[in-house]
Parts: sequence; C-alpha cells; structure tokens
Amino acid sequence: MGLQMRYPISEFKLFNRGKQDTIVLIPGWATDYRIFERIDLDFNYLMPTKFSPFSFERNLLTTLKKNDLDRVSVLGWSLGGFTASDFAAKHPDKINEVVLISVREKYERENIEKIRSSLNENKKACLYKFYNNCFLRNEKGALFLFKRNLLAGYLKADLDLLLEGLDYLSDSQLRLQELKGLKVKFIHGEGDKIAPMEEALKLKENLPQAKFISIGKTGHMPFFRPDFKKIFYGVKDE
Repeated sequence: MGLQMRYPISEFKLFNRGKQDTIVLIPGWATDYRIFERIDLDFNYLMPTKFSPFSFERNLLTTLKKNDLDRVSVLGWSLGGFTASDFAAKHPDKINEVVLISVREKYERENIEKIRSSLNENKKACLYKFYNNCFLRNEKGALFLFKRNLLAGYLKADLDLLLEGLDYLSDSQLRLQELKGLKVKFIHGEGDKIAPMEEALKLKENLPQAKFISIGKTGHMPFFRPDFKKIFYGVKDE
C-alpha cells in the first residue's frame, strides 16, 4: 500500500507551554516529532504527530484555524526545511519567522536513488548509517542520547514512509526568492556531512535579510547540543 494512501493527512498536536507565540516544528527524513524532544524554546509547540509532506500545507491551515492561530513561526530541520519554506512562501501572512536548520537548496536525485536502493536492500543498515552520519566524532554525548531514546523506534520505521520522504526530496527545492519579505534564520553545523555548510552559506547570500548562525564542531542535528537554546537566541557564553 502506498504511503499517500496509508497516511493521507498530517495530524498536529498543540503543546501549550504558557508562551506568547507558537512555533511549528517540522522533522526531517527518517524521524518524527520526537526528534525535537530536547528543544526548549520560548514558544508553544505545534508538532505533526503524523507527518506527510504532501498533505502538510492543507492540514496545517486547518489546524491553525481550529486553534485560532493567526500567525506562527515555522522551524524546519533538513527535509522539514523544504516543507517550512514552501508553506511560508505560499502563506506569508501567517508567518512570524522561518527557521531553517541543516538545509540544502536541493538533493541530487542520483544520491536519493542510491539511498532508495540501500533502503530496499537492508533498511536497518541504511538507517543506522544515516543516523551516525548526523553526528560528528566529538558529539558522542549527543549520539548516545539519540541512540538511547530514539534509535530503536526509528529503525522500525515503515519502509513506505521512508520511500515517500525520498519521493518528496527528489522534487524539492528551497523557494528562497519568495522568502525575501520574511524574517528568516539559518542554523547550521560547520561539520554537517549531509548538508554541507558551504551550500547553506550560498543560500544566505540570496537572502540579505536572513540571519546565519554557524555552530562549530557540530553535525546535522545541532538541536541535540545542550546549549542550543542560547545558540538559537544568539546568546554568547562569557
């Protein structure tokens, strides 16, 4: 059964944390909303408990209306960056800020097809390699937390869901020109193996108003850092 038939909708849950503003947290490939469990930002969280990038826009609009949310910020990590930027480009009147973490302008189809073949051949081995590549050697603590709390569940991910994500990535490209009137922030690990920072810096060049935060000695999942909140708000340690 195809993924779009199995999960025709995205479903959202609002986590009211007593904050003034709300941010939509959009996960990347081969993960879900639980990937953000360590994030502590000054927002209420709106998370997709079921996530299909193909139905995200339609279902988020319905959810915003249901919860009387006129404007939100959107935070997209990796694959979620395409979803976040696409929604913001289509509905700028509903956006306070766009936060893009560990993003690329696009992924090469040849590489995506290699991942597709690897998934079909040995799903667990493919995923294990991907998750390990999200962290640098010096990020042993972050990798340990990921493995302890999330790895076992993620290795059981539905193959069709994973393939749907690759289908989405193969046709996705950041719509930067349509974000020029919005507040945009890039956050990127300098050692990211999956989305090289050099590419992200080129994206920033096309958005003069955007803020770019680079994080040294950090890979593809910078929000696992214990100081991520300070980094997010630009607070420097003395």
